[in-house]
Amino acid sequence: MNDSITLARDVPATRIPSGELFTLPAGTEVSITQSLGDTYTIFSALGLARIEGRDADALGLTVATKPAATVSAETPADIERQIWDTLKTVYDPEIPVNIVDLGLVYDLVFDSGKAGVKMTLTAPGCGMGPVLQQEAQQKILALPGVAAAEVFLVWDPPWHQGMISEAGRMKLGMV
Repeated sequence: MNDSITLARDVPATRIPSGELFTLPAGTEVSITQSLGDTYTIFSALGLARIEGRDADALGLTVATKPAATVSAETPADIERQIWDTLKTVYDPEIPVNIVDLGLVYDLVFDSGKAGVKMTLTAPGCGMGPVLQQEAQQKILALPGVAAAEVFLVWDPPWHQGMISEAGRMKLGMV
């Protein structure tokens, strides 16, 4: 995955770890370091950045089309399970583990079409926090049966490596 790619067009990106939005110009040489969920983490002379999947064409890749949601949730418990599954498609751009298996999601409440999620970050100063927060919220809102979603960043309890799930530890080579 670390082959050099020349960007085919200007592409919006998010600088890692600051979370600053900027534009990578066409012709920039990049390498994909991570391709998980709906995003790409790339490295270039400008540093690490995250590119959204909708901009995969700039990397010479096919833009993945998202299938329409065909699963109708029967009960609030079904929708809550779908929300958990959806949160597992949100990835830290520097760590190849989703936010659930990283232990960043502390709480999920679903009631009367409204979802409330409490999540944290691996470090309080991480500039990618608002990016991950927004991605989680947008993905939850796209689910059938969800009328509203709020994702809150919380700092208590402080995150530590012991919160990583067994699946996450295995992915990171910690087991």
